[in-house]
Amino acid sequence: MKSKSLVSISDYTKEEYLKILNLAAEFEANPVQEILKGFVVATLFFEPSTRTRLSFESAVNRLGGRILGFSDAGTTSSTKGETLRDTILTVSNYADLIVMRHPVEGGARFASEISPVPIVNAGDGANQHPSQTLLDLYSIRKTQGRLDNLNIFMIGDLKYGRTVHSLLQALSHFNTTFYFISPDELKMPDEYKMFLDNLGLKYYEYKEFTDIVDKADIIYMTRVQKERFSDPIEYEKTKNAYVLRANMLENTKPKMKVLHPLPRVNEIHLDVDDHESAYYFEQAQNGVYTRQAIISSILGVK
Repeated sequence: MKSKSLVSISDYTKEEYLKILNLAAEFEANPVQEILKGFVVATLFFEPSTRTRLSFESAVNRLGGRILGFSDAGTTSSTKGETLRDTILTVSNYADLIVMRHPVEGGARFASEISPVPIVNAGDGANQHPSQTLLDLYSIRKTQGRLDNLNIFMIGDLKYGRTVHSLLQALSHFNTTFYFISPDELKMPDEYKMFLDNLGLKYYEYKEFTDIVDKADIIYMTRVQKERFSDPIEYEKTKNAYVLRANMLENTKPKMKVLHPLPRVNEIHLDVDDHESAYYFEQAQNGVYTRQAIISSILGVK
């Protein structure tokens, strides 16, 4: 995996997923090492981010590497008209690896095709978010003890949610049964359902989930993303489609966990935070270990 960009979750095989998860477990046991001393990682965030950017930076800092980059495209030469191509070719002179978030679908793939250093996609529009997927897999395996034969509930914005698109593709290697819960306006796109059909994997579509919540091993909540809507009226119609409350979790499986890529708005009520099923903040912490594994593997130090 040395020098191999991570643009789409499909860039990695099942065996490579498992290698990253096993490395993440090693880093969780020993998160502070000096194995990236002498390496520089650039974080180019053309779109706002808190958790993803800070967790990548924490991962590099804990391993002794150096960080450079920006968190606001408004402070860069792109405001002067510099192209993405020129930005990538310039920054690649200063770093050994580039972590990039970009609002345009395919932006990370384009960057990987022209960059002389590896690219890690930290989210490109509504398309992919592979490092989030790997930390999600790590969280699922850690809480359930396995990845095979699980019932995964995906709830909320399944149309624009890049995290669920990537997670679906990764979990397709593990005989997963999917439950898609969303309003009609935000249903899982047909291309992903056809992907599952071709693999012979089961999925079910619902508008409500309270009557079937006892089947869930994982509830994966998502935010209805205002920034993905061109029509503000459509956003207002769907923004409060689902709100998870603690009393809705009374009949769930003992090991069931609620995940969320964060940030949340109001789709998970605060009363869930104290419920034994809540795992989204621990999930965010797992992102540091998983991103340590991704970076160290790509740079060839693990």
